[in-house]
Amino acid sequence: MTMDVAQAYRTCEQITRDEARNFFYGIRLLPPAKRRAMCAVYAFARRIDDIGDGSLPSEAKLAALAEGRASLNRLAAPPDDAVLVGLGDACARFPIPRDALEDLVDGVEMDVRGATYETFDELVVYCRHVAGSVGRLCLGVFGTDNGPGAWSLADDLGVAMQLTNILRDVREDFGVGRIYLPAEDLRRFGCPGDLAAAPPAAAAELIRFEAARDREWFDRGLKLLDHLDARSRACVLAMTGIYRRLLTRIETHPDEVLERRMSLPTWEKAWVAVRSLAGVRA
Repeated sequence: MTMDVAQAYRTCEQITRDEARNFFYGIRLLPPAKRRAMCAVYAFARRIDDIGDGSLPSEAKLAALAEGRASLNRLAAPPDDAVLVGLGDACARFPIPRDALEDLVDGVEMDVRGATYETFDELVVYCRHVAGSVGRLCLGVFGTDNGPGAWSLADDLGVAMQLTNILRDVREDFGVGRIYLPAEDLRRFGCPGDLAAAPPAAAAELIRFEAARDREWFDRGLKLLDHLDARSRACVLAMTGIYRRLLTRIETHPDEVLERRMSLPTWEKAWVAVRSLAGVRA
């Protein structure tokens, strides 16, 4: 028996509440139908990301990712799987791009295969897969009448948010052998190999450089706001507001990001969300 759609959406919403507080602060500002669809999109993305971050051997991860990709062919008649039921219903109601779902799987496969990046352009390719794809998935739910221009901006905004994630998690990632920062930048700032062992001043300068470049991606991607309805703008402002405040802290205190994983307190995230909704109503 196929799972009830309403129950499937409730499961997806619980996954989103539990696993993506930053994301949920934004999407809670959307109308119910769009909020449910966004939770289903996130729940599938979380499933794929968890495969990449899990403890299985690489070959088993790649097999699981292949199954995740194949499951997208079953959305029209999904099994008793809450995430697929919710995503299937969301795709039926909104023009959610299938290629963006597959791009997400491609990006996690890059992680599993241990991809590293010599240049920033190479890193951008990865970011477009794992996060630009999410920007396009969100735009499928938001809706726009701008066509290709809006899709490109959504992709850029996803890249901006992923670059912030990379800076936030840089110490943790280096600790498990994941190096996302471009090798040419590490050499340029005298930080080869283990970033934690690099001269503190050089490492801090590298983080500031990457943060400044990230800010340029936000400035470009946020032009998407001009092509969204009011509630969707509020959602985007809330999500990006949290990330941009985090980026400011990283840029201001680059030494701290090398010591611990930075985050914003709950009250500050809630304040950003309320302020975003108030701004679009003004």
